[in-house]
Amino acid sequence: MKDNQAKYPQLRFKGFTDSWEQRKLSNLAERVTRKNKNNESGRPLTISAQDGLIDQNDFFDKQIASRDVSGYFLVKNGEFAYNKSYSNGYPWGAIKRLDKYDMGVLSTLYIIFRPTNVSSQFLVSYYDTTRWYKEVAKNAAEGARNHGLLNIAPTDFFSTVLITPNSIEEQQKIGSFFKQLDHLITLHQRKLAKLKELKQGYLQKLFPENGSKFPQLRFAGFADDWEERKLQEVLRERNNQQPQSMEYPLVSFTVENGVTPKTDRYEREQLVVGDKSSKKYKVTVLNDIVYNPANLKFGAISRNKYGNAVFSPIYITFLVNNDVTTPEFIEMFVTRNDFIKRALKYQQGTVYERQSVSPTDLLAMNVYLPGKSEQEKIGSFFQQLDETIALHQRKLDLLKEQKKGFLQKMFV
Repeated sequence: MKDNQAKYPQLRFKGFTDSWEQRKLSNLAERVTRKNKNNESGRPLTISAQDGLIDQNDFFDKQIASRDVSGYFLVKNGEFAYNKSYSNGYPWGAIKRLDKYDMGVLSTLYIIFRPTNVSSQFLVSYYDTTRWYKEVAKNAAEGARNHGLLNIAPTDFFSTVLITPNSIEEQQKIGSFFKQLDHLITLHQRKLAKLKELKQGYLQKLFPENGSKFPQLRFAGFADDWEERKLQEVLRERNNQQPQSMEYPLVSFTVENGVTPKTDRYEREQLVVGDKSSKKYKVTVLNDIVYNPANLKFGAISRNKYGNAVFSPIYITFLVNNDVTTPEFIEMFVTRNDFIKRALKYQQGTVYERQSVSPTDLLAMNVYLPGKSEQEKIGSFFQQLDETIALHQRKLDLLKEQKKGFLQKMFV
């Protein structure tokens, strides 16, 4: 009979049946406190929950001010570091292994250690779970979240308890499994990034720039000038309002997903506030161009691909003049960085967070349109590209969800 059911993971590889054991981190790893006295490395590192231990210059996409790093800890490839700062989704910080470089330096605020009696790859996966949160929380001093930095002493950190397999072979199998899964996720992330980069390149080349009437790249058979027009000839604001209903459900509008169903959180908030069945919202329909005046600077403009809906009156929705353009084409035109950058010149408001671009100013802007058949070609091209990007995004999201599930079931 199993003496403690909690010491057995829900899912494990064949051939392994022994109970997992509780061990302190101090019995599995040793602390590293070597200083960078001889300036062996001038690479300042930071710990990202998403990207691991990474050069600050790469992570922040800028040069870090030169500083004396001789008093910093020297971290070598294969060693782990704990970032005690918490972030969204990582309430107790992140513990990552240095894999990208031979060595680097970290502030002495970080806790660094190397495995001695446990599979290194197993530890990588273990610290991708949330299993260790409870132990760190238990050992953290009161007021641990002061200024977003966890107040846990190294001695307390190394007293945290991990539950691990006795068999190094089982540890290695688990570590290898997640390493392969991480590799697959990385490959999908790269594919997705390349597709998005490809789209940006086409957006730049298939539309005229700097007042030109000719794009750099065109489909065969098209050579005419693009015609300059006011956006108000192409779009017209839709201002009708009505209560939410089965035919017109209440939705939200986000930078990431455009017109999208409200989450359970919003539904719960509605229940708390009370019955909203009689409250009127702004109507939007399929293929409208929608934007958030206050968040245009973050790219909050897209085509309604959801369908009939109602949402907050703070959003602006335009119906498309199909005699002049196509929804797919004008969506690509107004979502381009070049167009948004021009639109932001019309921002009004004294506080940056509340600055917005009014629909009147937006509609007064100039746009350049080719003939209808060329618009359809361009719109169809980008629609297919967007569908490919969405497909890869779904695959990536599925892989990440699968990893979450395995992390939950393969550790105790």
